[in-house]
Amino acid sequence: ITWENIGDPVQKGERAPQWILETVHEAVDDPASWAYVHSLGAPATREFLAAKVNDRPGGVRIGVSDVLFFNGTADAMDVVYGLLRDDARILVPAPAYITHRSLEAAHAPGEQPTYLLDPTNGWLPDMDEIRSQCRRNHAIVGILVLSPDNPTGSVVPREVLEQIAEVAREFGLFLISDEIYAHIVFGGRPRLHLSEWIGDVPGLAMRGISKEYPWPGARCGWMEVLNRGKDPVFAEYVAAIEAAKQLEVSATVLPQMTIPKVFGDPRYEAHLTARERMFERRADEVVAAFAGCESVILNKPSGAFFFTVVFKPGVVDERQTLPIEDAAIRAHVEQRASGVPCDKRFVYYLMGATGIVVVPLGGFGCRHDGFRATLLEMNDDRRAWTFKTLRESIDRYVNGT
Repeated sequence: ITWENIGDPVQKGERAPQWILETVHEAVDDPASWAYVHSLGAPATREFLAAKVNDRPGGVRIGVSDVLFFNGTADAMDVVYGLLRDDARILVPAPAYITHRSLEAAHAPGEQPTYLLDPTNGWLPDMDEIRSQCRRNHAIVGILVLSPDNPTGSVVPREVLEQIAEVAREFGLFLISDEIYAHIVFGGRPRLHLSEWIGDVPGLAMRGISKEYPWPGARCGWMEVLNRGKDPVFAEYVAAIEAAKQLEVSATVLPQMTIPKVFGDPRYEAHLTARERMFERRADEVVAAFAGCESVILNKPSGAFFFTVVFKPGVVDERQTLPIEDAAIRAHVEQRASGVPCDKRFVYYLMGATGIVVVPLGGFGCRHDGFRATLLEMNDDRRAWTFKTLRESIDRYVNGT
């Protein structure tokens, strides 16, 4: 099986550089890493991160109390969506990372409000739809922004982000920005943080180390609260988040203790830059592998480490198959692929025929048939085989050859 369905760099063979490993080893030897720490996070680390935000030119300034730690950004999402009023909704992109989408949908009844990301326009958000949704749906209290984006690998230009902030200002909303991939940006795009483009709008930026060191098993994420004093209702909401976190005995200690040393090390910038260049080369490989494929839309990713392949309208249907040699596997796939959406049907046949596991875009709430895969494979030969096999499988599936 070739696992292209999960964004875990370590599973795909990447290792943090030796100096980061040594920093973690030193933290393990520190007795403080074995003790409880404040429920909202280690004070020294929170102070360090607040200073990093305040060092950004022209951005929002925050205090130590505006940095809140969680057991990974998924934990932050759970708290953020779970503490909304039952009648409050967050406007989420379509497609959107499944944890955001699922937790927002789970906290309130009714249809989830979404705005379209357009694959024919570089996965840019539809600003007219964002404004229209906010105007007619009074349940919307906030807008979610994913940039760099999972699943599409797109990066939203600053001018578009500022337009989203202006809509939020106009309708009295707050912003949520998932910045777990904020330091994996390439193709000439700058790294951007919510604090740099939000202006005076209240907002929550979600950060973490899982994709940067990379250390996904650390389960160490944090939230930066911006402009909490600009809106009393938002301030009450943040206070409820803080109260919920303080019911926990302690935040996760060891990974937090490493952050000031790793982020503050002069080698860290070179580490980030090297990884960005690595993923950009792999993005070029994907584009080359799919050159001339007329049945799909593939936008070159410019951030994170994912890419999406979208089937053009009418290309896939409920009758197409791929040849599967093993009779038992073929029978299982035929049974599982019956009556499912077209992109999910392709994913089943791809898995049965090639062993490559990707994620159907329907799982991200996408309005287009397609799938998401990763740029993570460290073995050059295996990565080349994967991209080549994906392209060939699409050609065979669509053309019946």
